[in-house]
Amino acid sequence: MNPQPLIAVVGNPNAGKSALFNALTGARQKVGNYPGVTVERKTGRMSFDDGRPAELVDLPGTYSLNPASPDEAVTRQVLMGQREGERKPGALLIVVDATNLNNHLRFALQLIGLGLPTVIALNMIDMAERDGIVIDQARLSAELGVPVVATVAVRKRGLDDLRAALDRAVAGGGRPLAAVLPNPEDFGEVQRRATAIAHAVAQQPASAKLTNGFDRIALHPVAGPILLAVLMFVMFQAVFSWSKVPVDALASLQAKMAALAVADLPPSFLRSLLVEGVINGVGSVVAFLPQILVLFLFILVLEASGYMVRAAFLMDRMMAGVGLSGRAFIPLLSSFACAIPGIMATRSIDDERDRLTTILIAPLMTCSARLPVYAVIIGAFIPVRDLLPGVGLQGLVLFCLYVFGVAGAMLAAAVIKRTVAKGASGGFLIEMPRYQMPIWRDVAIGLWQRSLIFLKRAGTIILAVTAVLWLLTSYPQVPAGSSLKQSEYSIAGRIASVIEPVVRPIGFNHSITLALIPAMAAREVAVSALQTTYSIDAGDDENKGEQQLVGRLRTAWSLPTALAFLAWFVFAPQCLSTIAVIRRETNGWRWPLFTLGYLFALAWGAAGITFWTATALGL
Repeated sequence: MNPQPLIAVVGNPNAGKSALFNALTGARQKVGNYPGVTVERKTGRMSFDDGRPAELVDLPGTYSLNPASPDEAVTRQVLMGQREGERKPGALLIVVDATNLNNHLRFALQLIGLGLPTVIALNMIDMAERDGIVIDQARLSAELGVPVVATVAVRKRGLDDLRAALDRAVAGGGRPLAAVLPNPEDFGEVQRRATAIAHAVAQQPASAKLTNGFDRIALHPVAGPILLAVLMFVMFQAVFSWSKVPVDALASLQAKMAALAVADLPPSFLRSLLVEGVINGVGSVVAFLPQILVLFLFILVLEASGYMVRAAFLMDRMMAGVGLSGRAFIPLLSSFACAIPGIMATRSIDDERDRLTTILIAPLMTCSARLPVYAVIIGAFIPVRDLLPGVGLQGLVLFCLYVFGVAGAMLAAAVIKRTVAKGASGGFLIEMPRYQMPIWRDVAIGLWQRSLIFLKRAGTIILAVTAVLWLLTSYPQVPAGSSLKQSEYSIAGRIASVIEPVVRPIGFNHSITLALIPAMAAREVAVSALQTTYSIDAGDDENKGEQQLVGRLRTAWSLPTALAFLAWFVFAPQCLSTIAVIRRETNGWRWPLFTLGYLFALAWGAAGITFWTATALGL
């Protein structure tokens, strides 16, 4: 008895392949893993019109027959009949995204070159029609030498025609007409042929021509990076200029709440905790929420418009110079929000050495927790001055801090890839979506979610750490007549005195040392720690809004010290939550301790060089 014919469902990721597989097989599926790898194996049964069954196997989505991941390796092995215990497919069902023919035809040409009976499912044809793309299916079939059937998998459109085409392919055993096909092993030739076919069979709307025209600039090796730098520069200018009014309003509200608490509550433990710990401590961090939201507004708009993928392509060129591929870009981009999701996102990187390198440098991406620290120091020491119309000095300094963080990460990657994680990197393929207007409702939801995350962090970790710090800086009380400040005499002050000799050479005083310790729990705590420390030393009578943290810092710090503090936080050792995630992802303490060590060395060195240079220049 002849076994059921085996048809492999194959195609690029995001082509709707699994949706089409589900539509054809319904509930008649089996899901498991391929032996020896954590790659999902999904098979199902389909019936032709006369009732004859066929077995379908949904292979992992891939971009090429040259494997760069375990998923892609499994796909190639099954198609070549090289995987033990697996039958070689007797036919192929290639799923192609009708809205992105240029990229998807590249892999389709390689698959057709295998010589198996093949049917092309031109999926998401409704989306192509919506976008104004007109595809000549008959000519596409002639160019490829295989049947082409238009489908909409999620709506089960075109399934009857697809089953009939598969029945003819399996029954007839016909081979593709290979006369016009390129050598599947010649990637450049395949790409050129795919582009030529796409241009010949698909009539693009005017919007696609605009996309291609803009990409000539956005992806240009010279103009592209300049455009990216300009966009980032505008973003950091906006962080200060757009958020000034709401930041001032929150700061004023904080001062009024502190003054109200001092006026209405008698001197007590509770009043000191409320004013010095909660209102002045946590409030000083919450006041910078508008700046964080402006930053994420730009990031969300760039993602939704389709530009962020172009940025990934541009960054791939730069990362190749330090031994990484563009696969590391998305985890590193995620680390601008927080290093924790960025480190977890490295699971998509298949090369273990590239993954380890990305984990180790992710903490150098300037996460949003650093922004309150940057903002308060810049606000205190960098004057509000326009260098050019619309170009402020404060925004320029913030932009430079982010650039230094990225440059430090690339330098660290170059060293790590040539030492502890030595090895070559794989290639990088990415699809370029069409430019589109952001859906503002989705942008608003994203900003709301970021607000909740930040406020939850302020109401839990930052509040808890600030309260503990207030307690440790408030007791024991400094004796009357003592020359010591309360922050120096307290438990926290004595702990800081032990550590201070390590950081005194780079310009850090006792108060800064005291703030660095709780900042290990969360970066933002450095701001609340400084506010709490100076509030305790100043006393309640000065906590009525006349003297905010910015004013206190201008009095207590020199400009070289402030610049060194900024340099420290560009490279500062990560919060404890990040270290815990690195331990989990690397399955041991070796790499978390390595990360702490090299980040501390970078931070100390950068702060020291900044302080010594600024002092020598007489700043």
